[in-house]
Amino acid sequence: MLRIEVFSDTRDALGEGPLWDDREQRLYWIDSYAPAVYSADADGGNRKRWPVPEPIGSLALREKGGAILALRNGFYTLDFETGEVALIAETQPGELTPRMNDGKVDRQGRFVAGSMDFEERNPVGKLFRLDSDLSVHQLDHGIICSNGPCFSLDGRTLYFADTGKKAIYAYDYDTASGNVRSRRVFASFENQRGLPDGATVDSEGCVWSCEVYSGRLIRFDPDGVVDRIIGLPVQSTTSLTFGGAGLDIAYVTSMARPYNGAYHREREAGCVFAVHGLGVRGVPEPRFKG
Repeated sequence: MLRIEVFSDTRDALGEGPLWDDREQRLYWIDSYAPAVYSADADGGNRKRWPVPEPIGSLALREKGGAILALRNGFYTLDFETGEVALIAETQPGELTPRMNDGKVDRQGRFVAGSMDFEERNPVGKLFRLDSDLSVHQLDHGIICSNGPCFSLDGRTLYFADTGKKAIYAYDYDTASGNVRSRRVFASFENQRGLPDGATVDSEGCVWSCEVYSGRLIRFDPDGVVDRIIGLPVQSTTSLTFGGAGLDIAYVTSMARPYNGAYHREREAGCVFAVHGLGVRGVPEPRFKG
């Protein structure tokens, strides 16, 4: 039976980037505008917080410990023990309007993350890949708002949403080099109620997109056809990941304050939700190998 519970009631200004760590059995997520990284155990307890110096778009856990962060102007490392944040590389030096946003580790352990226009109007965003040697490579450009990168089960397809263009795209992804080609529209949101935001792939190869400004989870089959829609308690939902001991709980972040500064009136806007009883499982998210 479908059951939706509040996992964290702290009302993040812009909750994003939920990431389940199957080794520690903990959920990580961020508040982009706090800005901070959070973590809690499967019951929402033993909560931890790491403040960061700039708006944060996403994080990835590292094989060697700690995390990789996509902060406003580039890639950084985070030491969980000391809280130290250190710059790896700026992604768009000298450009004032873009900021880094959503990211995900590929099946080979590289981190793919994109940038967005602060005002979500102009196509100044780019898509980047951070390799294990900490080198940065540009994959695409002309993006309004990077969101929802995730990978097919075989790792050979990269799904990626441009929220500003109301579409999820699919690229052929070279698993050896990490390069992309043949971008095409996987799913259009022109006729949906909201816009594509964070996303993940389940164990059956279907893509789950968190539809922002409508409060729905939309499951697409591998051909991009809508398979299932799940309504959520708030419209301000932003991203999701599968977690829990059986990887069968969808953890969904949301925001209390959209970019235009108008706070949502919903009492639970900004909470993290745990959705039980979906009848599907996720797959473990890889760690960054650098």
